[in-house]
Amino acid sequence: MTARATSAAPPGRFSGGVHPPDHKELSRSAAIEAMPPPAEIALPLLQHTGAPCAPVVEPRAEVAWGARVADSDAFVSAPIHTPVAGVVQREGVATLPNARHVKTIPIKTGPTQPTAEEIYNDVLGGEWPRDGIGDRAPEEIVKAVRAAGIVGQGGAAFPTHVKLARNPKKPVDTILVNGCECEPYLTADYRVMIEAPQPVIGGARLAAHAAGARAVAIAVEDNKPEAIAALREAAEGTEARVIAVPTRYPMGGEKQTVRVATGRTIPTGGLPLDVGVVVINVETAAAIARAVWRGKPLTHRVVTVTGGGVVQPKNVLAPIGCRYADLLAFCGGLRPDAARAVAGGPMMGFALGTFDVPVTKGTSGLVILTADDVRRAAETTCVRCGRCVEACPLDLMPTRIALAARHKDWNLAKRHHMLACMECGCCAYVCPANLPLVQLIRMGKVQMLKLSLIHI
Repeated sequence: MTARATSAAPPGRFSGGVHPPDHKELSRSAAIEAMPPPAEIALPLLQHTGAPCAPVVEPRAEVAWGARVADSDAFVSAPIHTPVAGVVQREGVATLPNARHVKTIPIKTGPTQPTAEEIYNDVLGGEWPRDGIGDRAPEEIVKAVRAAGIVGQGGAAFPTHVKLARNPKKPVDTILVNGCECEPYLTADYRVMIEAPQPVIGGARLAAHAAGARAVAIAVEDNKPEAIAALREAAEGTEARVIAVPTRYPMGGEKQTVRVATGRTIPTGGLPLDVGVVVINVETAAAIARAVWRGKPLTHRVVTVTGGGVVQPKNVLAPIGCRYADLLAFCGGLRPDAARAVAGGPMMGFALGTFDVPVTKGTSGLVILTADDVRRAAETTCVRCGRCVEACPLDLMPTRIALAARHKDWNLAKRHHMLACMECGCCAYVCPANLPLVQLIRMGKVQMLKLSLIHI
C-alpha cells in the first residue's frame, strides 16, 4: 500500500473528530480503590502485542505475589507476573473481548494476601524520588522495564522496553506522555494523574533518559484542570512540561496527540518513532517508575467500572487476571436496566457476551450501558452526505471502505486505505443512516487477515 498525504491541519489541531457526551461525571470523583484478590485468577499468556509467553512454573507450584510465571525469548514480548500469592493450577483457556482464544495460567489464591491499603501504597502510593534519573544507565532502565513486564496500558499493549531501546537509525528527541483519555466514560488515567502525579512524572523522565530524549511532554486535555495542576506541581523544577491540549475525540490517538503536542505529522503506516517521538500512557509511566525505583513488576492496573447500568461506578486497582465478574461484584453488581457490557469505552470497545473474561494489562474499563443508552434507530441507506469523511481524523473515506468490506471487494478496500483506519468510531457516531461503519471495517480487516491478504 502506498503512503498517502495526511491531514493538512495546522500544528495544534487535527482534522475531523467529534464531541460525544463524555459521561465521566459518573466516576470522575471516585478515588482509586484497591480490589481484594478473588478466589482465583487466570493470567492470559498473550496480553500484549508480539509473541505469546510460555509458562515458567508447573501446576501445583506455590508462587508469591509478583513472581514471574510466564515469559518468552522473543524481543517483542513481555513476561507475566502473578498479582496474588497462591497455587498454580492446570493450564486453561480464555476468550478475550476481541474474541481471541488464549491459553491461561490459573492461580488459586492463598489465604495470606496483602491488604487493599498495602496494595495501593505499593503500586501508586508512598514517596517517590525526584532526583537520580541520570544515575541509572539507559540499558539498566530498559532491562528493568522488560523484567517488570510493562506494556502500553492505553490499549495497544505494545511492550514498552522495545519502545525505549535506542535505535541509532531512528533517534528519539521527545517522550510524550498521553494523558488525554478521550474515550467517553473512562476516568482511570484521570485518577492516576490526580492521585499519583509523582510516579507519572518520574517514569516519564526515566523513559526519556533510557530513550535518549531531551524533551519530556505530558499532554492532557483542557477539560481536566485538576490533573493538569497536579502534574505541573509534580514536574516543577524538572525538564518535564505539561501541555493542555484541546478537548476533542479522538485526541488520545497517537497520531492526533503527536500532531497537536509537537506539530509533527506521523506518515500513513508509520509510527511516532518515525518523527522522533515515543508515546507512553500515564499509567505506563507510573509503572516504569515502580519498576526502576521499587523493583516491582506490573501486577495490577486501574480499571474504570462505570455506566448507568452498574450500582456503584468506581476506579478499581484490579489484579491482572481477575474476571470482569469480580470487578462487577466489587462495584455492587448490575442495575435492573443494564442492557449491554462494553470492554473499554463505547467508541472503540468490544461488546461482551459474558463476564467470565480476564482483566489484562491493556484493560482500561468496563462500561455497563442501559437500555436507553443502546437504543438506536434502524439502519438505512447511505445518503452520500460526507459527514463520515468530515469526522474522520485520518482523512479517510469510511463509507467507501466499510461498503467495500461488506461486499468483500478487497482491492477497493486497499485502495481506500482500510488498514490505516484506527477504528475510533467517529464515522459511525455521526452517520445519519446508522451504518455500522466501524464494525464493517473491523470485520473486513479480520477477513483479509484470514485470506492472507494482509500480514501482522
